[in-house]
Amino acid sequence: MSEIRLVAEARTEFGKGGARRTRRAGKIPAVIYGHGADPRHISIPAREFSHAIKHGANVLLTLSVEGKDELAIPKAIQRDPIRGVYEHIDLLTVRRGEKVTIEVPLVLTGDIAPGGLLTQEHNTLSVEAEATNLPSEVEVSIEGLQIGAHITAADVNLPAGTVLVTDPEALVLHVGTAPTAEDLEAETAAAADELGIVEDQPETAAESDKASE
Repeated sequence: MSEIRLVAEARTEFGKGGARRTRRAGKIPAVIYGHGADPRHISIPAREFSHAIKHGANVLLTLSVEGKDELAIPKAIQRDPIRGVYEHIDLLTVRRGEKVTIEVPLVLTGDIAPGGLLTQEHNTLSVEAEATNLPSEVEVSIEGLQIGAHITAADVNLPAGTVLVTDPEALVLHVGTAPTAEDLEAETAAAADELGIVEDQPETAAESDKASE
């Protein structure tokens, strides 16, 4: 896990107006909390934060807040879905050696057997790990999985020192039978019937002659 150093500043402006001014200045409004301390409002540089999480949000940040260093991890990131601007971040203070629970993304590798249709039920797993050794992602191999195969949370190989928090029996993915062209046509026809859509019928020769009269 990477460790990134960022210089944070205490925020004295709050509300939507203050948040907009913070973002216009190239910074992200944030709140840092944890270990029973009162939440503190800070801002962190947007460009540096974006670079820090380019490979995933599970990063350890060394924040310099008013001359004092402290460790923190992102717990919630709000981002504008259209403009891509970071709107707000919740940061959790941590200590070296402390165990924390995070959501770790699952990355699928390989290809299933021909004729199969993969359905993924979970894109992340909840795990517990040491704060300075958090996994950024976990790979799950689907190479050669046959129709009927499935993988549960317990089947996923986690990095050393990482403990599964998600229900071990939770279904992560399964392989069903891929629909044939005939199946897809039948589904389309059934959907059209439900919506009351009538397909145009090909014009017969007699109808064509009558229309031309």
